[in-house]
Amino acid sequence: MAIEKKTIRLLILEDSQNEAERLVSLFRNAGRATRVHRITSSDNLAEALQQSWDLLISAPSSEHLEPNEAITAIRRQAKDIPFIQLIDGNDSDAITEALMLGAQDALPQGEDERLILVANRELANLEERRARRSAEVALREAEKRCQLLLDSSVDAITYVHDGMHIYANRAYLKLFDYEDGDELEGMPMIDLIASEDQAAFKDFLKNYSSAEGSAELACAGVKANGQRFPARMGFSPATYDGEPCIQVVIRAEADNAELEEKLREISSQDLVTGLYNRPHFLELMDGAAQRAVTTNQVSSLAYIRVDRYSEAIGEVGLAGIDMLLTDLANLLRNHFPAGTPLARFGDDVFTALLPDLLPEQTREQLAALLKKAEGHMFDISGRTVQTTLSIGVAGLGEQTSKAQDVIDRAHRCADDIADGNAIKIFNPADELAAAANRGNIIAMIQQALDNNSFRLLFQPIISLRGDSDEHYEVLLRLLNPQGEDVPTGDVMNAARDAGLAEKIDRWVILNSIKLLAEHRSKGHSTRLFVHLTSNSLQDQTLLPWLSVALKAARLPSDALVFQISEPDAIAYLKQAKALTQGLAELHCKVALNQFGCALNPFNTLKYLNVDFVKVDGSFSQELSSADNQETLKTLLASLHAQAKLTIVPYVESASVLATLWQAGVNYIQGHYLQGPSQSMDYDFSAGDE
Repeated sequence: MAIEKKTIRLLILEDSQNEAERLVSLFRNAGRATRVHRITSSDNLAEALQQSWDLLISAPSSEHLEPNEAITAIRRQAKDIPFIQLIDGNDSDAITEALMLGAQDALPQGEDERLILVANRELANLEERRARRSAEVALREAEKRCQLLLDSSVDAITYVHDGMHIYANRAYLKLFDYEDGDELEGMPMIDLIASEDQAAFKDFLKNYSSAEGSAELACAGVKANGQRFPARMGFSPATYDGEPCIQVVIRAEADNAELEEKLREISSQDLVTGLYNRPHFLELMDGAAQRAVTTNQVSSLAYIRVDRYSEAIGEVGLAGIDMLLTDLANLLRNHFPAGTPLARFGDDVFTALLPDLLPEQTREQLAALLKKAEGHMFDISGRTVQTTLSIGVAGLGEQTSKAQDVIDRAHRCADDIADGNAIKIFNPADELAAAANRGNIIAMIQQALDNNSFRLLFQPIISLRGDSDEHYEVLLRLLNPQGEDVPTGDVMNAARDAGLAEKIDRWVILNSIKLLAEHRSKGHSTRLFVHLTSNSLQDQTLLPWLSVALKAARLPSDALVFQISEPDAIAYLKQAKALTQGLAELHCKVALNQFGCALNPFNTLKYLNVDFVKVDGSFSQELSSADNQETLKTLLASLHAQAKLTIVPYVESASVLATLWQAGVNYIQGHYLQGPSQSMDYDFSAGDE
């Protein structure tokens, strides 16, 4: 894909001014205009991160700021800035460490051409992520505005499907004298038409359902109380919640424009305090979220809860509490700069939208507010009342696509303040830990990726042909906060839904490479079988990334065998073919597992470059039947005729070994031999004796 040659905003962590200038020249010579800032300290980086940046390139080390600290600072502020780590020489441990810490890539310092290629790739990915976030915000905004227009329209509007109401706005409910839309939902529209006009209405709808464009019908409508009124209805084709339907509009006479404007103004205000009300503040938050994504205009939300609100009601009563809230609203108006959006968001909650401020930058201003509120003596009908506030703060930034998420974060921060009269600023790590403790599997996965806390287990794959080759299958395990295994199927399903499956695959590959390199350094010639999900089959960046990782670890490429499941290979055959060809060019081995369940399994093998075939576990679980034994022998004979090495899993007893040996199986795997273990400690030489 061609990359738009626009100015890139580049951060460089490099002690040498000359080397930083050389990197800038490198980009400019490649036709990329750059706007550059060289990082000189942690404070300098924090200040720089208040602006928008496209890329950070780090030297192998810096006296002023370690690269891993820079990655942590970026993550803490939830900034989407690709990080490229330069490495001294070709140190495999340093490359692996940088990738595990969160760098998008790591490469030897001085490989300038490769640096430009990697940078262009990451910049293209960044633009796609930004475009996606903008599109998500725009879509939600469009849907929200459409719904808002419907709800606030002075015209009576309903949507009808198969003659039934599926939505009616407030004006429509008022016109027909109904209190609630639920009363109309599912009701035939013909029930609201005068009896003498129902036949004409029915004929009109029948003919209109096959017509195009707009049409009108004059008839008499009937209110809920039986009162009749003349109506002119406009019909047009539409969709609602993705379903085709008919939009019906009954025009209302235009009201006084000045009165309408006054009503709109009143509808945005809280009647007690005169501040904005919750619906209007939510609109302001949506706008702030859109600006954060499209123009990188940051802002912060302060969620201000009145402490001991229930006790205050008991002391001063409902009338008195309204006076207290009014006085608090005035205190907020006087404290914040003029024009700051302020709202009464709930019974005991105020909100303030603070533009152009990161959450940490609000601390001083909000601390001063706490002090004012604590020291203020509110006069409620001659009685002195004092109160304090609990303030939760969350920020809107370039990765904020939903304003409601920010509100929820600030709300939870305020709830976490046990004794009141304090400020808590949202920390993504705390949020992740809380979600994980609540049993959220996606949060557990993200935590494990961030903290490098997945576990790898190894199960031996043992030869039945007398050789002592060392093979293990790598199995992933995730522990929940209580230390219990989360079912692997649940983990991978959640990861696929959340778009994290590729990250898990890469984590497994990197850690497998690291552990395998260490194990082979002790004299073993071990191979590891590593699973690839369907997401990785479709990931075109996997092969170049894998090439870098293998070279960095100085591992022979055939030390890894990448496993693809037969269902995934069939569903993504074109991608699987390209990937297996690419892996063969890298001299990596490929295994096809869960084999033999498709209608024509050998058809898949025609297209894939496969070294090992692992038959589906169902074949080994019913070998007591002679027919099943013959089926397995036939399948294995066909695979051996194609020079495929075969593996039978789920060998759980000694009774099946003779059958498998006679069938010519190359390798077996199962709990009878050894279950998954945290160590690669199986004695492969034992079978030679």
